[in-house]
Amino acid sequence: MIKTIGLLLLSNIFMTYAWYGHLKTLGSKPLWIAIAASWGVAFFEYCFQVPANRIGFTHFSLAQLKIIQEVITMVVFSVFAIFFMKEPLNRNFLYASFCLVGAVYFIFRK
Repeated sequence: MIKTIGLLLLSNIFMTYAWYGHLKTLGSKPLWIAIAASWGVAFFEYCFQVPANRIGFTHFSLAQLKIIQEVITMVVFSVFAIFFMKEPLNRNFLYASFCLVGAVYFIFRK
């Protein structure tokens, strides 16, 4: 269980950077360079994500794995947006978090 969450956390760090990091670090470069760099980073995302899901599927349902991944994605994205991209923290982050808490509740309830 902890291994799955740890691997998904690492996967999401790479995913978030692959999807959004180029906006800050490669914004002045040609698009093909940003695409190639993002694909290179995404390779490492998959190196963590695939084993995380294989391991996690022995403990969680498919829907539970997806919700866990979405919660981790929101946490990683929030930290990335605030600290790396310098986006202001606003109430919408809080509201989105409440929605995810609800999703976790409903997907894990018996």
